[in-house]
Amino acid sequence: MATFRSISCLFALLLCLFDSSEALLTPFSAQQNMSRVGNRHHHPYISTRHVTKTTPSNHISRREGKRSHHQSSTSLAAADERKPWEIFRFISQSSKFVTLPPLPFAAKNPVKRKVGVGETIWEAGNPNNFFNFAPLDDVVMGGASNSNIDNNTGTWSGKVTDANNGGFVGVRSTPFQGGSLSLDMSQCKGIEIRFRRGNGKRFKFVVRDSTEFNGICWTTSFDAKANGSVRIPFSSQVPTVFAKTVSGASFNVNEVVGLQFAYSKFEYDGKLNNNFDVGDFALQIVELKTY
Repeated sequence: MATFRSISCLFALLLCLFDSSEALLTPFSAQQNMSRVGNRHHHPYISTRHVTKTTPSNHISRREGKRSHHQSSTSLAAADERKPWEIFRFISQSSKFVTLPPLPFAAKNPVKRKVGVGETIWEAGNPNNFFNFAPLDDVVMGGASNSNIDNNTGTWSGKVTDANNGGFVGVRSTPFQGGSLSLDMSQCKGIEIRFRRGNGKRFKFVVRDSTEFNGICWTTSFDAKANGSVRIPFSSQVPTVFAKTVSGASFNVNEVVGLQFAYSKFEYDGKLNNNFDVGDFALQIVELKTY
């Protein structure tokens, strides 16, 4: 049974990822050309669905401007760098977010939990957390950036590189209680994040209302000041797929099934993140609670 489950899990993972991740099937030279045209593969949440772009508004702490000449030159040089693709790290990271359908005799009814205002969703080191965070970096798109998170301390750190046309790292929640739980947050206005470190860099926080691996990311940008907190209102989230804004989507606050953080060279629709640098980074996630 264990062997069958392992084979089934791998098969489901490959179907899920290769069906949607066109960059994984594209030669690096072609990927590089695609990047110069539309920067189409710098985000961990990719979909091949056709979407209509719209303009995001009301982003938290979002500032416009141009990156310095030094930063741009460094990024362009690194973007031309080629490194071997770590396929086993790709499989290791991606497999943590795939939930297989239960066998008929083992099927359980999904549970929906109503969440009240002021309730803690996740806290570093709390043994009662119903999910952990795990890394999901640009290796899923052939990149070479690498990050890790310690769920006991909430410290998420690593190194971001533009090599292989990458440039992002992320952490994503594992399926809530193994995929059997969703959250009804209809009584709440949003989620408050308490954090440390961050060095003033701009991160993204993502709420998911679908278990689809590459579904819509309800995204909010925020600048992480040292030992701070930020509120993420559901009303101003930006629906994105593959870092492209989409229109015609509605957030299902009654069906929250995933949470994510990302640190990316891109913000939305090909625009650069002005508070981003390649190299080492760190953010300590202390607590997530509703408000």
